[in-house]
Order: sequence, then C-alpha cells, then structure tokens
Amino acid sequence: MTGKVASILAFLLTMSSAARGHAEHEVYYRYVVLGYVRDGSGLERAGVQIELVRDKTGFSYLGETDVTGLYVIVARLGDESAGERLTLRAASEPISIVVRFDPKDHTRDRGTRVDFLGKRSVETPAAFAATLREFLAR
Repeated sequence: MTGKVASILAFLLTMSSAARGHAEHEVYYRYVVLGYVRDGSGLERAGVQIELVRDKTGFSYLGETDVTGLYVIVARLGDESAGERLTLRAASEPISIVVRFDPKDHTRDRGTRVDFLGKRSVETPAAFAATLREFLAR
C-alpha cells in the first residue's frame, strides 16, 4: 500500500511540475524590440545583423533585417525585468534602452521600437504597437 501511495504522490508532483513549466511560456514573458535600419539617405538596408544583449546577464538575441530593413527580436523577460537595461546593436552601432512596461499588465504586448538611420538611432516606444500590428499582418 505504501508503494502505491508513493507512486501516486510522485505522479501528482510530476504533473504539478509540468503545469509550472508550461506557465513560463505565457505571452507576458515576451519583450519585442523591432524597428527599421536605413542608410544615411533613408534607403532600406537588408541583411543587417542585429543583436540585443541583456546587460544584466550578457545573454544575447540575434536577428537580421528583411528586404524592407525591418528587424524583429523577441526576448524572454519576466515581470521582474522592468527597468532592466538592454544594449541593441545594428551593424555595430549600439544604443542602450531601458525595459519599460507595467508588470501587472499581462494583456498588452510588451516592447519598443528602435530605428537606425545611418549612424543615428531613435527609440520611439509610442510607435511600437502599430509597427507590431503591421508586422503581424504581413
């Protein structure tokens, strides 16, 4: 009888672990950084390597611009990452950005838009949602 109870207990513990593992893949753990890379005259730059680095951990996410110069990088950040610094590089041009979102809001997409225009970079968080919708509609 004890072996049977132990087996049931082990099964239940395994199932509760699996449920916790599934929960960490919820949408609210994704932080999207997207934007366009253009040369100094405003022409799209395809094939530009993009790197997003979490300054806290050194972990990096890689991406590349498409034919329209658009890049999209999805980082995995939890609620505790609000206020964390990230370094974004396009063709070796770095910009430091701060992760901004409401940790209590798990319904809105989290992210920012950063454009690289020649050697200049511009972050426009207000344009993030519209750019993401445009990307997803493709």
